[in-house]
Parts: sequence; structure tokens; C-alpha cells
Amino acid sequence: MKNIYLEIADHHSSHSSMVLATVTGTQGSAPQKPGSSALIGVNGLIAGTVGGGVVEGQVIKLAGEALSSKQSGHFQFNLGHDISKTEEAICGGTISVLVDANIQNNIALFEQIRQSMIDHIPGVLITMVTRSTETTVLINRYWMSETDKPSIPVSFYEKIEPVVLSLISASDPSDYREMELSIPEEEPSSTFFLEPVFPAPQLVIAGAGHIGRALAHLGKMVGFEVTVIDDRPEYANFENIPDATHITVMDIGKAMRELKKGKETFAVIVTRGHKDDAEALKPCIGSDLAYTGMIGSKKKIAVLRNSSIENGWATAKQWDEIFAPVGIDIKSQTVEEIAVSIVAQLILVRNSKKTKER
Repeated sequence: MKNIYLEIADHHSSHSSMVLATVTGTQGSAPQKPGSSALIGVNGLIAGTVGGGVVEGQVIKLAGEALSSKQSGHFQFNLGHDISKTEEAICGGTISVLVDANIQNNIALFEQIRQSMIDHIPGVLITMVTRSTETTVLINRYWMSETDKPSIPVSFYEKIEPVVLSLISASDPSDYREMELSIPEEEPSSTFFLEPVFPAPQLVIAGAGHIGRALAHLGKMVGFEVTVIDDRPEYANFENIPDATHITVMDIGKAMRELKKGKETFAVIVTRGHKDDAEALKPCIGSDLAYTGMIGSKKKIAVLRNSSIENGWATAKQWDEIFAPVGIDIKSQTVEEIAVSIVAQLILVRNSKKTKER
């Protein structure tokens, strides 16, 4: 799922007819967590979500009004209605949603976020909300990363900076923060919402065959930036694999040796033969990759394991860290089912990694 701020950057010709709605807080049971956002246009939802159902319907209605008035607002919804009220939410909690009617004022900032994501630089979106009237708010947004310093008043910046640096260091995209700050002897106070934004994890697929193509499609769908590597240009092209972000046409073993093996990179080896599998696997063994998986029968895997250990390419411990045969056992039969089993395992490892880091 594409980051909502990249969606804004992609709709560059429609900024004046779009509203950005963001969940800023919840209490009790709520359909979405703080930081969840939706981009809404004149014809309704464009991308993202603030929870679906009744709440999202109400937010879309408010967004339509905001498009006409160009007035932003910060709204709270009660989700604790009686079950007999069929047109009201009954989750049992409350949810606050910020409706930004003037995202065109921050297009440069959203482009800045896009460039940071392209450069794989994490940061924090700082949204400053100041109540203007009983029903409207003023919104100012800033982007802060290790390379980008926002022009926020010094008295605010001194309090915000350590929190932002902590959020970047923690690498937890769900750690959405709220701070109430004011300048001494000045009114009103402002609420600052701090949202960490991280580049998409990298999925590198060695092999552009049928499984590689299906993997690219599902990998993009669940939030990976997808790179496909193969030495066959008739397979490794965007017509064959339209869901890839990057395609590398070169010797697979060489490409895998040159690959930057960071802790946010997941590698899946699905080449056309044992020799290519082995050449793709060797550079991954003992690396900093978050995940290394290789397709193959149990017999093939056993032979390659023994060969790797005997030739000194891997220790038994290093081999045991490889997901081979790759994927969760769901009794897969078709190419698509095999891809589903692999992507399910990628999600499991990715989410388990996030849990350990918290």
C-alpha cells in the first residue's frame, strides 16, 4: 500500500480539489489508529482510510464541505452509540480526525517527503494545529530528518527535536505522538502531531519467471518496494513485471554480490535453476539482510546445504537462518499460491521484526 504522502505527490494536478484527513487520536475501541490517513476528492475517497464505515462516511461529508469553504477542522466522533442506532458507529470509543482543506499549501513539503523516501531517509512529519475559531483550525506542516531541519520557532524546536530524533531511532512507524506547546505569554497554544515516516522495506527478487512476477505483484500490494533481477531481458522488463519499482538486467550472481544488504532488505531467490540459485544465495549468507529465502524441493535444499557447508560458504548456523524451502506451508499447488505462501512469510518476518524493535 503506497504511503499516503506519495499519493499526494502523484496527484499534483488536483491538489486544490483534495482534502487530507488524518486520525490524530483514539480512546477505547476505534476502527483505525492515530496516523491513519485518507485522501478525499470531490467524488469521494481517493486513497487510504480513516476507518471505513460510518466514521469514514461522516469524514467524507465533512471533507466535501471543507473543499467548498477551504476551512480546515479538527473533529471528534463518538463511537459509543446504542446498537439500535443503525446509522451510528457502535465500537465504543472516540476518534479524532484532522481535516486539512489546504494541502496545496504544503506541496513542496510532500515532495520533500517523496525525495527522502527515494533516498531511503526516514523522518518525522510535524503537523502544527492551532485553533482559529470554534469550528476551524490553522495547519502548518514541517518535515524533519537527519538531513532536513524545519523552520519552527526556536522555543518549539527545542522541545520537539529530541522527540523527533527518538522516533527516528526507534524505527516504529506506529509511534504517533501528540504534544501541546505554547510560547510563554502568548495565546493560543498549539497542538503538534509527530508522525514518523519510513521508507518502504526493499524486496529483492532474484528471478523474473512466473513466480517472480507473481511475487512482485503481491509484494507491492503489501507495501514493499520491489526490485527484480534476471539476466534475461525478455523476462526482466516492465511489460512482463509492471509492479516492479526497479528491474536489473545482469548476471544474477554478480547483481546479488553488488546488492546493498541492509536490515530493511528482504531477498527471495526464485531463479530458473540450481546453479543460479547457488550463485544468488552465496552473497546473502551471513549478511545483514532481514530475510533470505530460496525456493526448492527438500531434496534440492539438502544437497545445496551440504555443499555450502562442505565448501565453507556457510556454517550450519548461517544456513539455518535461511528460509529454505521458502514460504509458509499452505499446500501450495499453483504459481499464485506459491507466491502467497512466500509473501505471507515475508509479512510474518517483517512484523515480527517490528515487534522485537519496540
